[in-house]
Amino acid sequence: MNDNANEIRDENIETANAKEIEYLLEVNNLVKHFPIKKGVFKRVVGHVKAVDDVSFKIQKGKTLGLVGESGCGKTTTGRTLLKLHEPTSGEVLFAGEDVYKKSRTELKKMRTKMQIIFQDPYSSLNPRLPVFELVGEALREHGLVKNNREMHEKVIEVIEKCGLTREQATRYPHQFSGGQRQRIGIARALALNPEFIVCDEAVSALDVSIQSQIINLLKDLQDEMGLSYLFISHDLSVVKLISDEVGVMYLGQMVEMGSKKQIFSNPRHPYTEVLLAAAPVYDPRNRKNRKRTLLEGDIPSPANPPSGCRFHTRCIYAKDICKQDAPEYKEIEPGHFAMCHKVNGVF
Repeated sequence: MNDNANEIRDENIETANAKEIEYLLEVNNLVKHFPIKKGVFKRVVGHVKAVDDVSFKIQKGKTLGLVGESGCGKTTTGRTLLKLHEPTSGEVLFAGEDVYKKSRTELKKMRTKMQIIFQDPYSSLNPRLPVFELVGEALREHGLVKNNREMHEKVIEVIEKCGLTREQATRYPHQFSGGQRQRIGIARALALNPEFIVCDEAVSALDVSIQSQIINLLKDLQDEMGLSYLFISHDLSVVKLISDEVGVMYLGQMVEMGSKKQIFSNPRHPYTEVLLAAAPVYDPRNRKNRKRTLLEGDIPSPANPPSGCRFHTRCIYAKDICKQDAPEYKEIEPGHFAMCHKVNGVF
């Protein structure tokens, strides 16, 4: 009897633990406002609401693509969840642990598991250091190697995994092409053997042919190492290639999120429809039957966002309620969320 009770208890504990680690990363109600200062005494006269109550989850080994216009808060979201920006409020759980409650020492240790690949491979690498130092400096900083020989072996291993050769370890950034520089940036992020990587417009500065190579590399590394990605991009065709789920941001808020199939096959938010309509279509057969929706006006200032729904100033479906009341971010079907009065059945 006692043995059966113990077995049931152990099963319950295992089930609870499995539930806890179902998501590697959980972002809850993340807010980042930047103060606007004026005058001699730098008095705060307002705030730029770069990220305003954003929530999402990323499963282990999966990729969430984050899309939206420039200035919508994508990059700020990625950097704030890593605490490269100090958050205004909110919670970020990595493997069940609150990132924002960690001490400086604990956060430094956690950062070996959370890395970032920057957008510009030209400016993100120190031009005065060879590849060996660029990739290996983090290993030395975190005490993950005992000596230069061990560091050299680790650096060679990781750069070869990223498609570079050991002979290139002594070269400097200016001796590489843009695609090769981005491979160095990827190698630098992988050197610490992370579990989660923020890819901040990681291929936007590259030629289309090089983009596909880097995306294939990221997918191969994900399969090999079980990596999870937050893939930030304004290019929907790139996001479609690499993502499992897609989140759409507008003016600091997440307006729609769902699986790749749900977003690309059945977009529900008007802004998502416009983004998909504006994306290039390379197949002439699909181009003829394509419905074009033009987005009028400029994106409002995040320092003074519109009342009600933030998209109502540019939305062709907007009603009076959209100007007055902010819509709820609701689940409209399993795993598919949207923030829109029309989608939520209000009108």
